[in-house]
Amino acid sequence: MRHRRRRMVIAVALSLAVTAVAQADQTDDYIRTQMKRQRIPGLSLVVLRDGKIIKAAGYGLANVKLDIPATPETVYKIGSVGKQFIATGIMLLVQDRKLGLDDPIGKFLEGTPPTWNGITIRHLLTHTSGMVTEAPGFEPFRFRSDADVVRTAYPVPLHFEPGEKWEYCNTSYFALADVIRKVAGRPWDKYLSDRVFKPAGMNATRTTTTTESVPNRAVGYTDNDKLQDATDWPAVRPSGAFLSTVLDLAKWDALLYTNSILTDSTRRQMWTPVTLNDGTSYPYGLGWAIDSVKGHREVHHSGGIPGFLSEFARFVDDRLTVAVLLNLDDADVKTIARDVATLYLPPPEPAPAAR
Repeated sequence: MRHRRRRMVIAVALSLAVTAVAQADQTDDYIRTQMKRQRIPGLSLVVLRDGKIIKAAGYGLANVKLDIPATPETVYKIGSVGKQFIATGIMLLVQDRKLGLDDPIGKFLEGTPPTWNGITIRHLLTHTSGMVTEAPGFEPFRFRSDADVVRTAYPVPLHFEPGEKWEYCNTSYFALADVIRKVAGRPWDKYLSDRVFKPAGMNATRTTTTTESVPNRAVGYTDNDKLQDATDWPAVRPSGAFLSTVLDLAKWDALLYTNSILTDSTRRQMWTPVTLNDGTSYPYGLGWAIDSVKGHREVHHSGGIPGFLSEFARFVDDRLTVAVLLNLDDADVKTIARDVATLYLPPPEPAPAAR
């Protein structure tokens, strides 16, 4: 009996190993096909289950001119995937009882116009504030404080009453970054580094920079018909401010299974669709989009900035995560991440037979 049980354990282990190899081969084949079809120079990928890496790989080139390969350690701009980090900074302040989600933003920002009196922290996080999508004062080649950029949106009429509808808004994340600065008493990037990145061991994650040397950094490209170096914006956008790697995002994913930074209650709030004024909901939470892929619940975010695209997708009920970073701004990164996920997700249950 003991030997038979041992043989069964070995057989199951071998079966799982064979399945993992088959999935890895399928993933590699799929990624290479998509890179060729979409003319993507370089791509890095990580797949995790229960916060543990089951595949990490790099494909193509991080730097075409110098023939430097992309690897799991390659550093990319991640664009709006970083909104979850700004949201995390706010939620840490909520956990510390230093602010509330329903606090009016005029409590923290100076000189807000009367039309903004109804805007709360929650509205900013959920893109339901009515603010203009891009503040008129943001210039990618000019350094200005977040507060100064947000002030340039003060004279612009709101697109709708706060909470009335959902409309993607980068201006609101500039405002949130300034709220973190005011409430935490230090620059928002320093606060996130101290409270999130350093404790997580995310040593490659930081705000974007054009003045400092960053090891393993990818070059960004635009126009997949005629590959060109993308413009490198020197001004930091809190709405898409970070550099990272798939391995650092894997560390972040592992932390999201614990209460070491965000509590379970906080995570649930962040992954709950926003309720609009009329009682309906929209599939976006606090810095995260909420979706469903072939019956599997997904919380995720995409990012795009000149030269780069990113996708960080967590299939929370299946405890599966896929992160894809690439150095081209003309590709379909969301579909790539979801297609990779389907190679690892259980197939949907068949519909019950008709009687």
